[in-house]
Order: sequence, then structure tokens, then C-alpha cells
Amino acid sequence: MRVNRILLSSALIVVALVLQVSVLARLHLPGAVPDLLLLTVLGLALVYGHVGGALVGFAAGLLADLAPPADHAAGRYALVLCVIGYLAGLAKPENGRLKSATGPMVVVVAAAIGTTLLYAGVGALVGDTAARHVGLGSLLFTAALYDLLLAPFVVPGIMALARRAENDPLAEAGSAAKSADISLGWLSSGTGLKIGGQRGGLGSLKTKARTRTARVGRIKGVKRL
Repeated sequence: MRVNRILLSSALIVVALVLQVSVLARLHLPGAVPDLLLLTVLGLALVYGHVGGALVGFAAGLLADLAPPADHAAGRYALVLCVIGYLAGLAKPENGRLKSATGPMVVVVAAAIGTTLLYAGVGALVGDTAARHVGLGSLLFTAALYDLLLAPFVVPGIMALARRAENDPLAEAGSAAKSADISLGWLSSGTGLKIGGQRGGLGSLKTKARTRTARVGRIKGVKRL
């Protein structure tokens, strides 16, 4: 991943985790908690693709596993978000632009349900049966509902920031300079002129032009005599 991707992803993940732990988790809503961290991973995955989505999801999940007040085994949520980020990245638009909001909304609902199921499944493997006591059906419904209501305010903004970070001015300047060098190379090969720091080509042309002018002057002087 490029430096701008790493910096932007890290900042967004930290902000999303802080807001989720300090604000959303204290609302005491019935059922699940709105997963702002998941929506951040989805927004980045829809821009970066499946590989970038998997890396961002793993980093976000690992940070959530280690941040207090986490009460589950470390690596559990990292595995879940890594898989979800990879799958969400497969739905990345070819041109990077979304034609409608239907696709992202479907991705959000599928990711909310998939995250809840994967988290409960991994928990069952390690002996965590909390989902059974709360009610898996209630968790699935409320997770999908809360994330779907929160998604229009989060996912488009995350995608816009990620696309803006992709348009790096330094990279554009480098590509413009490279294209200019290529153009000069084509001009030099097509005309026989050496452009840039090689001054010998222009100097030799000036010398030849002066020699020809002197010769023409001499010939005209002979004819006049």
C-alpha cells in the first residue's frame, strides 16, 4: 500500500474506533451496536479493492481487538474484518465511481449480516456463547438496520476522501514530467535534433549554417567579378 493510503486509513480507523467506543457503544440501543468501524472498512475497500480492503480490515479488526474494553480473544475481529474487507473489495466499481446507491447499500447489509455471523461462528469455535444468550436473530436484524441507517452518512464521505488521496499531486507531477520526457524523446528521434542538456547538436547545426552562408557569399563575389 502507498504512503497516502496508509496514513489516511490509519487516521480514519482510529477516529472510527474512538467514536464507536466512546459514543455509539454508550447509546445502549436494543440489540447490536452500530458498527462505524465496519462502515469505514467498507468505504475504503470499495476504493482500494480486495487486497487493500483485506489489509485495512485486518488492521482495523486487530486494533479493535486490542483496544479496551475488548473482552474477546485477540485476532477474532481482525479475522472477521479481513474477510469482509476482501469480499467488499471485490465489489469495487471498475471506474471507481458508483452509478447508484443500491450497490453500496446491498454491500452494507450483506457485510453487517456476514460480520455478525462470522463473529458468532468464530466465537463458538473458541467457546464464546454470548450470541446465543442475546439472540442471533435479533443481532442480525439490528446490526443490518443500524448500519444501513448510518451508511449514507459515512460510506460516501470515506470513499470521497480515499479517492482524493489517490490523486496525489506529486504523482501527477511525476507522470507529467515523464510524459514530457517521452515527448522530447519522440521529437529528438523524429527530427535528428538533440534537445535538453545535449548542446552539441544545436552547435553543430549553427556552425554548418555559418559555413554555408560564407560559401554562398564567396560564390556571389566571384560571379560579380
